[in-house]
Amino acid sequence: MTGPEERVVALAGNPNVGKSTVFNALTGLRQHTGNWPGKTVVTAHGRCRHQGRDYALVDLPGTYSLMARSAEEEAARDFFCFGGAHGAVVVCDATCLERNLNLVLQVLELQRRTVVCVNLLDEARRKGVEVDLEALSRRLGVPVVGTSAGRGAGLTELMDRVAETLDRPEPPTPLTVRYPPAVEFAVASLTPLLARRLRGRLPARWAALRLLEGDPSLLQALSDALDWDPRSDGEVWGAVAQAREELAHSGLDPAELGGVVASVLLETARDIAGAVVTAQHGPEEDRDRRLDRFLTHRYTGVPFMVLLLAGVLWLTIQGANYPSALLSDGLFWVQDRLSELFVWLGAPEWLHGALVLGVYRVLAWVVSVMLPPMAIFFPLFTLLEDFGYLPRVAFLLDHAFQKARACGKQALTMCMGFGCNAAGVVGCRIIDSPRERLIAMLTNSFVPCNGRFPTLIAVITMFFVGAEGGALAGLWAALLLTGVIVLGVFATFQVSRFLSATVLKGVPSSFTLELPPYRKPRVGQVVVRSILDRTIFVLGRAAAVAAPAGLVIWLCANVTVGGVTVLDHITGFLDPFARLIGLDGVILAAFILGFPANEIVIPIAIMAYLSTGTIQEAEGLGALHRLLTDNGWTWLTAVCTLLFSLFHWPCSTTCLSIAKESGSVKWTLLAVLLPTGVGVGLCFCVATVARLLGLA
Repeated sequence: MTGPEERVVALAGNPNVGKSTVFNALTGLRQHTGNWPGKTVVTAHGRCRHQGRDYALVDLPGTYSLMARSAEEEAARDFFCFGGAHGAVVVCDATCLERNLNLVLQVLELQRRTVVCVNLLDEARRKGVEVDLEALSRRLGVPVVGTSAGRGAGLTELMDRVAETLDRPEPPTPLTVRYPPAVEFAVASLTPLLARRLRGRLPARWAALRLLEGDPSLLQALSDALDWDPRSDGEVWGAVAQAREELAHSGLDPAELGGVVASVLLETARDIAGAVVTAQHGPEEDRDRRLDRFLTHRYTGVPFMVLLLAGVLWLTIQGANYPSALLSDGLFWVQDRLSELFVWLGAPEWLHGALVLGVYRVLAWVVSVMLPPMAIFFPLFTLLEDFGYLPRVAFLLDHAFQKARACGKQALTMCMGFGCNAAGVVGCRIIDSPRERLIAMLTNSFVPCNGRFPTLIAVITMFFVGAEGGALAGLWAALLLTGVIVLGVFATFQVSRFLSATVLKGVPSSFTLELPPYRKPRVGQVVVRSILDRTIFVLGRAAAVAAPAGLVIWLCANVTVGGVTVLDHITGFLDPFARLIGLDGVILAAFILGFPANEIVIPIAIMAYLSTGTIQEAEGLGALHRLLTDNGWTWLTAVCTLLFSLFHWPCSTTCLSIAKESGSVKWTLLAVLLPTGVGVGLCFCVATVARLLGLA
């Protein structure tokens, strides 16, 4: 909602031009910014006060065009058409102005009160690129301001120009792009008819071009927003049909009009950029090319990507151990004080057990196990993102996803899944095709999220590395964990291919993937924002589901039926099937009860083995290893537990995200059944082969 005196300004721009950085700097919001295309999927809103006036800034999805060929383009176009913006700021990248001007020219056709922001001037100068801002302003017919938003340079002048542009009684007269004569004649024949009906709500010339192109999404948007459908207006639709016939007679196929319009826009942008940009070959460009030759080469790029993943995991494993122990000690000290408080208050034992030993203890486990690795993994992940490496990962994996008949953008959503599968599912909005978006959502949980890392790391360390190992053992654990993750990625490809060949058949779509320049990561900003925007957010969501789960788990472990706890009934019922797939009833029950949060799988198993009635804290991995082997664990149990931890149903938060994003219970159930089926099948095969060979 905006106030009566508040002016609405739309921020538009190509992906990766620093648009969200401009938005953050002007509004002061902690809006996450990323150095890869498609990061901003939905509009973000913020407020800015300048010279005593209030402005509502709307950060539109990053897009290369307003032709509505994708969800981002359609969202940006519809806001310009029907969002009530008083003006616009189009943010451009000074290092590649020609490509950005295509969007500028399209925005000028819709919104005359526009200011062009040429961002990243500091980066352009380092690359030997100079932009004549005054000449660009003269050619476009609107104000142009140069900025370096990362350092805050030029933003005050930008808001000055925005204020001046909105205060002018008459809007600027921007450049009018001239199309071939036949197109101009057709547009001129429609403009008077449309002007009378639109009454200034949309530029008639722009609407005439879109009607000639036959954009179906615009026709529906006009009907919804303006309560006017050109198709039901006989005079207008007849004039459109006649204009298309005249285009055909002049040798221009109306079906090809969109391509003609796009080529004219591109040629105009090329001419303008050629007149205002001077570039010299700089050392940074050579550096970027050398890096790309190494990081994106088929023989060096993939091995480096795997080694880099192993390095990130090693830093996460080694770095999280000590703070996790400290946090656990502190939180369980608080538990002891809570217990003393309940005793002092004379509270009944069942209430103390349910609230302290159930709800609080599970929360303490989730926070102490989940927070330290997330606080390391997310900043490292975000630094790679800020550096510009993640688009290279998508480039490397694009061919594999295309062979699976899926979208290459799925590589980006898969990377997001390493931090949180629910976040990866929401990130699938960047995929335009509904079919390919569903494939990405259904397979996102095949890569382990941060919540599954504690179980994977603990089992790998205890059974395949050694619980008392040092830094070298940590490196070996990281390499084994990398191998497990690579298996998950391989399964993602295979299941995506299976879905594409069965329930989600279709042809893979193409998409534009920009490889942005390498940039020096803003370490301080990245660390703060990754912790605030990602770590705390994901932790809060996990805690919200872990608290009620703690109560349910405590009840299962303490409520008896026929002298046996509900938990023992559950584990006994599951045991025959669990042993068939190399597990036991306790492990399978722990995974089921850990549905709200994967972090509590191991604590539940400890509680069940010890029959304590409350989640227990193991005194180090050595003690936990002895407890597990005493209860029948072998190397085969460990292998099957690793496989089942990698491939089983998504957590409750991810399932809710899938249901919300897909709008379907059917697809949510399939998202549960797919990884579970793969996990059960793999565990059964491994256990059966090992037993037949006499290895277990």
